[in-house]
Amino acid sequence: MRREEILDAAAAEVTRRGFARTRVADVASALGVSTALVFYHFGTKEKLFAAALEHAVNQDLERLDSTVEKAKGPADAVRRILALYSPQGSAEGWTVWVDAWAESLREPEMRATSRRLDVRWKDVLAEQIQLGVAEGVFDCPDPDAAAWRLSALLDGLAVQVLVHRSLTRTQLATWVREAAARELGCEPDVLA
Repeated sequence: MRREEILDAAAAEVTRRGFARTRVADVASALGVSTALVFYHFGTKEKLFAAALEHAVNQDLERLDSTVEKAKGPADAVRRILALYSPQGSAEGWTVWVDAWAESLREPEMRATSRRLDVRWKDVLAEQIQLGVAEGVFDCPDPDAAAWRLSALLDGLAVQVLVHRSLTRTQLATWVREAAARELGCEPDVLA
């Protein structure tokens, strides 16, 4: 049994049940193996779940890198990043993120993993904003701060869409595009 198979199963179980309601026994049962085998690979439930979060998010980060590579300049890259970051489809990735934030309040291993992965998204966005400033596409005095504010806005609006169901995805996309245009000193249609 490979670590990756265990991580796939753990991510699937966590997506279905949540971190708090998933036991190592659930992951082992899904694979038809013993809990001892899972513990052999990860040592603790906390390490397993932090690794499962990283495994799931790394798939999103691969999509992020691919999205940026396909972009036709920084404005297109920012547009694509914001669209990718927004909840899509069944939003399984967002389900795991929201649950990981809650788990991170009490679990240091999860907090460290969550923080590191979250910063990676912000760094990619800030880099594209910096490129846009250098090319004269954006007028933004602090690309890093803009990336943090836009990420925070997306995080908060995603919770409203997925958890509270008080906004639509269309509202989220419109508000984020308008806020990004203000942050980046460009017209909203540049990011459309």
